[in-house]
Amino acid sequence: MTFAVARTRDEAHLYLDLHPCTCGSVDTTWDSGLVSADGGLANRYSGTCETCGRQREYLFGVPDRPVMPSGYPTFGGTEPSQLLDAGEWLWVADLTAGNVPVDDGAEAHRTLSVATAAVEEVVKFIPPGADEVPDDGFWSQRGREVRAAEPGRFQLERLLIVRDTYRDLAARHA
Repeated sequence: MTFAVARTRDEAHLYLDLHPCTCGSVDTTWDSGLVSADGGLANRYSGTCETCGRQREYLFGVPDRPVMPSGYPTFGGTEPSQLLDAGEWLWVADLTAGNVPVDDGAEAHRTLSVATAAVEEVVKFIPPGADEVPDDGFWSQRGREVRAAEPGRFQLERLLIVRDTYRDLAARHA
């Protein structure tokens, strides 16, 4: 079995936050490490749900080349995510940008940095020479719903404007 690759720790933790326990809680302290699984290496994240006590475990593929963190957050390299589709990344950007604190400049910078990085992840789904995310960039229910609500938001030009706006706002709080 091949596991979807978590390119970085930040991407793995975001994925885990978006996939709560069956009780609905995301409160889990995760332990992680490399394990042998199905004849190859995988990153194993395991923990106990702090709400219901259920054991949780996820296995992620290991990237061919490690991605060195280059600030916060570092979700991945130049390739698109295998964990979150383009619609989910835009949903993360929207959710994050909608929750920027007004009374804490450092936290506002951090929050807007996440929103910026999430939009950059959407852009990675656009092939060279194309002007929008193709159909195969959407595989989750949430991602398809975000796209269906406003498909024009996945055009390259619009994405770059949103990314640059978030980046500029983050810089004001740096």
